[in-house]
Amino acid sequence: MSAVHAEVTQLEIDQRVFDLYDEYCHGRIDRREFLSRSAALCATGLVMAQALLPRYARAQTISFTDERIQAKYVTYPSPGGNSGTMRGYLVQPKGNGPFPAVLVVHENRGLNPYIEDVARRAAIAGFVALAPDGLSPAGGYPGNDDDGRTLQAGLDQAKLRTDMLNSARYLKGQKVSNGKLGVTGFCWGGGTTNFLAATLGDEMQAGAPYYGAAAETASVAKIRAKLLIHYAENDPRINEMWPGYESALKAARVSYEAHVYPGTQHGFHNNSTPRYSEAAAKLSWQRTVEFFKKTLV
Repeated sequence: MSAVHAEVTQLEIDQRVFDLYDEYCHGRIDRREFLSRSAALCATGLVMAQALLPRYARAQTISFTDERIQAKYVTYPSPGGNSGTMRGYLVQPKGNGPFPAVLVVHENRGLNPYIEDVARRAAIAGFVALAPDGLSPAGGYPGNDDDGRTLQAGLDQAKLRTDMLNSARYLKGQKVSNGKLGVTGFCWGGGTTNFLAATLGDEMQAGAPYYGAAAETASVAKIRAKLLIHYAENDPRINEMWPGYESALKAARVSYEAHVYPGTQHGFHNNSTPRYSEAAAKLSWQRTVEFFKKTLV
């Protein structure tokens, strides 16, 4: 990483470049168009755009070999999914358990190093965590987000959700699990957290979606899990769904709590890019851990 990139902070990035990055992250424009349109905005637009691209060396907060945890990759059946088999990253605290279970669902680009680190963070907090790789039927996370995003967009999306559903049940059934299931996820994974809450019903006890699409209104009445919902302030596509979602949650008498983090962008929890907001990421994660301890232990 160059010194120029290292010096670019979130406060120095033009909101228009953040907006273009959001388009790029969600597959509406490609990398070349993101960089060229950013460069056309202002003299430093290209530098801002390049600074937003993820640098996963930053994302590791807990080592793969941390002595407090046991981590391994697992393969398990996924009937009705994209290939009938899934692979994931399973992490637990040292010891025999039982531990409350937390599924960690990735963004729209597969199981990248940031999401693996979140699974380790969950294990450090006392949970057995599984981070499934939705791209495993397509060969797995390819090592970079551009190819990962393309691979995930090319999958059968209904079957991909089935793969996440099977992953949740696989985790809940682990011998070291106490049988209580929480789910958290980010971006696409946040929407999937809401989907799983509606689909799993009383099989799921708690959900903590981050800036995710709302569950379909017709399915909200099936939710039995308690929800802790995290939103970024500057995230219009996701936030415009909230009033309707909140009305449906109230009508269905779902127990929920929602937080909007001031001054943040979509993706504020991801510490590999300047969209990261340290204060909001830490507060939201602290709330998530406390919420899961309250609902799953």
